[in-house]
Amino acid sequence: MSQYDSLQDVAETLYKEYDQTQRDLKEIDVLIKQCAAEVERLAQRNAQVTNYLSQMQLDTAPREDIKENYESLLNTQQRLFTMRGQLEKLQSDQRNLERLVGLQNRFVDILENFGGVASPTVATTSNSGGAVRSDQSNVIRVIQTEESARQSLVRKMHDGPASSLSNFILQAEICERLFDSDPEQARTELHSLKTTAAATFGKVKDFIFDLRPMMLDDLGVVPTLRSYVNSFQDKSGIPVSINITGLERRLESHIEVTIFRGVQELLNNARTHSQASQVTAQLDIGQDKITAVVEDNGSGFNVEEVLSGARKTIGLPTLQERIRMLNGEFAIKSNIGRGTRAEFVIPVGESEF
Repeated sequence: MSQYDSLQDVAETLYKEYDQTQRDLKEIDVLIKQCAAEVERLAQRNAQVTNYLSQMQLDTAPREDIKENYESLLNTQQRLFTMRGQLEKLQSDQRNLERLVGLQNRFVDILENFGGVASPTVATTSNSGGAVRSDQSNVIRVIQTEESARQSLVRKMHDGPASSLSNFILQAEICERLFDSDPEQARTELHSLKTTAAATFGKVKDFIFDLRPMMLDDLGVVPTLRSYVNSFQDKSGIPVSINITGLERRLESHIEVTIFRGVQELLNNARTHSQASQVTAQLDIGQDKITAVVEDNGSGFNVEEVLSGARKTIGLPTLQERIRMLNGEFAIKSNIGRGTRAEFVIPVGESEF
């Protein structure tokens, strides 16, 4: 195939992807408008139910009516929260697609400047076409990783703090109405509210730590991992031994984040998927590389199936991609019924913070 033909193939592929991205943008614009309209409708419904409940006489209204209206309010608030999360996701997708269109548009301009005429620079243009595909693949991976994190965040917020806050509102309003008519019952409701709030506060602290532990920035990856392992053992009931070797020191922020997220993902995998009863973790901080190993005695799995994306999980494939982007290596060995051993190596410089 001639250089001209190669250029034409690259151009044809790019134009098709460019058109498809523009169509995707139009479709997502329609979805955003529909989602925004639903959010507005639910917000109005929420305001109506809240106003109605505020005017109810709790001491005289039938208990079933109170319960039915509060359940309606809770359902509306949950749907509103979910739809707002969906709207934010669509808006994020829209921003990412707009960036992708901008990237594609620049390369379309480059190709059009050549006017379809073969020249010695065609080879360079062909390489640019490869760069387009590579850049697009990177953008797609970033979008997928980001959206997966957002979906997980929305699910956790919806099932945890959001649901608890809705109950807080209900209990607080009940307490407010009972102060004059039944102080003793109001005191009981307040005690229940305090207990629930304390439990939810603990969950939120854990949630924040999982999302981004502040001590990772303040103290570094080693103290953060030790703290996380202790917390992991307490919550899961799975014994975890952690061994740190080498010269403990601060590393570049993105390296520390990758190490922490890697060990975190592997431990969560051992708990959620492997049903392990024992886990060992090792971290060796060498002069020119960091080596992390997590091994469990769980049920094991088909490694090729998971890393290829055949199974609906993105944790390990995403971790593998992160390690590779840092010029590192990721290896995992597992067999059904014989546990799992995962190891990743990240090259680092000798400079310390």
